Amino acid sequence: MLFNSVQFLFFFVTVTGLYFVLPHKFRWMLLLASSCYFYMAFVPIYILILGFTIVIDYFAGIMIENSTEKKRRLYLILSLIANIGVLAIFKYYNFINENLSFLCKALGGENPIPFLKILLPIGLSFHTFQAMSYTIEVYRGNQKAERHFGIYALYVMFYPQLVAGPIERPQNLLHQFYEQHYFDYKRVTDGLKLMLWGFFKKVVIADNLALLSNVVYGDVYHYKGLSLVVGMLAFTVQIFCDFSGYSDIAIGSAQVMGFDLMTNFKRPFYSKNITEFWRRWHISLSTWFNDYLYTPIVVNRRYWNKWGVVLALLITFLISGLWHGAAWKFIIYGLLHGLAMIFEVLTKKTRKNWSKKIPSYLYNPLSIFITIAYVSFSWIFFRANNVHDALYVVKNIFKGLHLSQLSNVFAVWEGGNYTKLTVLTSLLIMKLVHHYQENYGSMRAKISMQILPVRWIIYIAAIFAIILLGAFQNTQFIYFQF
Repeated sequence: MLFNSVQFLFFFVTVTGLYFVLPHKFRWMLLLASSCYFYMAFVPIYILILGFTIVIDYFAGIMIENSTEKKRRLYLILSLIANIGVLAIFKYYNFINENLSFLCKALGGENPIPFLKILLPIGLSFHTFQAMSYTIEVYRGNQKAERHFGIYALYVMFYPQLVAGPIERPQNLLHQFYEQHYFDYKRVTDGLKLMLWGFFKKVVIADNLALLSNVVYGDVYHYKGLSLVVGMLAFTVQIFCDFSGYSDIAIGSAQVMGFDLMTNFKRPFYSKNITEFWRRWHISLSTWFNDYLYTPIVVNRRYWNKWGVVLALLITFLISGLWHGAAWKFIIYGLLHGLAMIFEVLTKKTRKNWSKKIPSYLYNPLSIFITIAYVSFSWIFFRANNVHDALYVVKNIFKGLHLSQLSNVFAVWEGGNYTKLTVLTSLLIMKLVHHYQENYGSMRAKISMQILPVRWIIYIAAIFAIILLGAFQNTQFIYFQF
C-alpha cells in the first residue's frame, strides 16, 4: 500500500481511530493485523517470508539469552544466516548467477545453474536489517529477549516503517508497544503536520521532478551537456524529497499514535563533507552499518592504524552500495562514497588548516557546494539504468554546454511551464523551511506558536497545494525497491 494513495488515507484514518477507541490490551493486535494487511496489499504471498524470519528470530532471541557463550554465538549465527540467506536468495541470487554466467562464458563454458523467476519482496532489506539488529542486541546483552510473540512480530512489521524504515533498534521501539498511549492533541497535530510536510515533498516536488529525471535517464543517449546536468540535479532533489518525504510520513503517522521513531534525515544538503552527509542522510542505515559492521571491524583488530580504518570504510561502503541493489552500478555508488570518506580521513588535518586560513563565509559555502556536487555525481550511477548508461552520462555531461540543450529536455517535461513554476516555488519553500530549521529550530514548533487563524491558513494552504500541484500517479517510493 502506497502512502501517496487514497487507499492509505482511509487505512490511516481507520486504524488510528480504532487504535484510540480500543482498550490498551487489544491495540497490539490491531496494529499487527493492520500491518499484515498493509504489507499484503503489495504481494500477499510474501507475508510468508516475513513470517519465516520472524519465527526464526523470535526463538533465536530466547535461546541466545538462555544459553552459554558458545551456544549463544551459534544461535546468533544461525539467525543471521536465515536472514541473510533470505535476502541473498531473493535479492542477490540472480545477480551472482549472472556474473557467474559471464565468467563461465569468458572461460569458454556454460553456467549450469538456473535463474530464478521471482520478484523482490517490498522493503526486504529494511525489515531484514531491523530483525538482525534485534538478535545482535540480545547477543550483546543490550536487549532482553522478547517473550511475547505478537509484540516481537509487531516490532518487525510495524506498518509506518515496515517497507522503507527508519530501521529501528529494539531498545527504542519494543518497549513502546507495552506503553499506553493516550490521545494528546499536540502530539497528534505535530504528527499530522509532519505527514503533511512529507506528502508535500513527495507528490509536489519529488513526483513532479520525476517527470523530468525519468525523461533524461530513460534515454540518456539522446542528451548531452546541460540536459544531463539538469537530469542529474533533478534526481538529486527528487530522491531526497522522495525518501525524506516517506520518512516524514512514517514518523508522523507513528507519532499520531504515540510512537517515537528515530530521525532519518537532518537537512543533508547543509553538509560540508561526505562524512557529515552520512550523519544527516538515511541516518538509520548509516548508524546501522556503523554499529554492526564498521565498528566491529575496527575494534576487533589488535594492531590498527589509519590504513585499517581505510579498509574498514572501504568494506562498509561497498556492502552499503550492494545493500541498495544487486547491480554493479550500486557497488560503484558505494565505492564512490567510500573513496570520499577515505579521502577525508587522510586529509583531515590539511582540511582543518584550510578552514582556519580561508574565511568561513567562503569556506563553508564552498564545502557545501563541493559536497552536493559529489553526491549528485555519485547518484548518476544510482539512477542510471545500468553502468553503461552511467558512464555515458559521466563522459558527456560537460560536452558542449549550450543553453539550447535545455530546450530539448524541458520540451518533453510533462506539464510545461506550470510544472516548472510549481517545482521552483516548492523548492523555494523547502529551502526557507530548511534554513529556519538549521538556524533556529523546529518549524512545527514555530507554527504551533501562531494564533489559530494563522495556523489553519497554513494547514489549508498546504493541503490545497498538495491537491492542486501534486503529481498523483501513485508513483512508488524509490527506496521501496530495496
